[in-house]
Amino acid sequence: MKVPYVAIAQQNAEIKEQLLAAVDRVLSHGGFILGEEVAELETNFAAYCGTQYAVGVGSGTDAIVLTLRALGIKPGDEVITVPNSFIASTSAIILSGAIPVFVDVQNDYNLNPDLLEAAITQRTKVILPVHLTGRPADMHPILALAEKHGLAVVEDAAQAVGARYHGQHVGSFGAAGCFSFHPLKNLHACGDGGIVTTNDETLYQYLRKARNNGLRNRVECEFWSTNSRLDALQAAMLRVKMKYIDNWTETRRMNAAFYREHLADVVEVPQDLSHEYAVYHTFVIQTDLREELQHHLIHRGIGTNVHYPIPIHLQEAAHSFGYKVGDFPVAERQAERILSLPIYPELTDYQKRAVVTGIRGFYD
Repeated sequence: MKVPYVAIAQQNAEIKEQLLAAVDRVLSHGGFILGEEVAELETNFAAYCGTQYAVGVGSGTDAIVLTLRALGIKPGDEVITVPNSFIASTSAIILSGAIPVFVDVQNDYNLNPDLLEAAITQRTKVILPVHLTGRPADMHPILALAEKHGLAVVEDAAQAVGARYHGQHVGSFGAAGCFSFHPLKNLHACGDGGIVTTNDETLYQYLRKARNNGLRNRVECEFWSTNSRLDALQAAMLRVKMKYIDNWTETRRMNAAFYREHLADVVEVPQDLSHEYAVYHTFVIQTDLREELQHHLIHRGIGTNVHYPIPIHLQEAAHSFGYKVGDFPVAERQAERILSLPIYPELTDYQKRAVVTGIRGFYD
């Protein structure tokens, strides 16, 4: 049985008529740039995350860049984050003019709060935890340290729409939450897109201008900025998909529970803690035989992926940071062992059993 790693087209096909109706609505009213579609999505998304405001932007990367600029980040300032995320988490820090400072992670792939204070210096301005794999970072100790040192917290929630920590939605803890609508995300556009959530009205008003070339209105420019407007066509389709996100998330969680039940005795699987509500953007197992297992599954028609095999601090682009192998042993060890399994809501029972049978067969 074929089990592709992703099935984006299949999910879109199931709601195709609604998506086409949304596109037709935009074509009919002609409001392609910002306008009512984006405004309505922002209102709905803010309510979903439990924040007062949301600002649609061109991508998840831009969400972080513009937020850091809104917080007054200047060249030479430091932003603390993790080395095991997608490269955009760090590139956004660089593009804002700041210096990334890495802190190692815990077994859950998220920032280790016990190591955080040692990384704080006089130049530190922001802590940027990443809710990796759709599992919420341990926010309470992070927020406590940020308050102690007078730092802002910006959540990289690109993979974690709908995730909750002690009942509270990610994206509502810090100064801002930054989300991606990339086609591989749980809530995805049919192209690029992103959004920032916040309870800070000053930040909100800045971001509304910053995404639109710094314009106060059509003729007055308040400050220099870029063009990072969320496309109205994408916003219209995202409005459709928001009606399904909770159901899709619950199905992902059921798929994760199935894997956990049937694989925990042969590979290391992610666990759900009582105070967490993970949304499983990815379901990541760990094994010392990753390459062999992945090769075995490929021959059985089962797709997998590795997120991410090269930690950011060991990328060629990060050479000037001065980090070396061994600086972040947990992240580096995980990078050698992690393997992402298919987890999308459209997985059939037969496909899930095929994945489990393939993995168990390899070890048996």
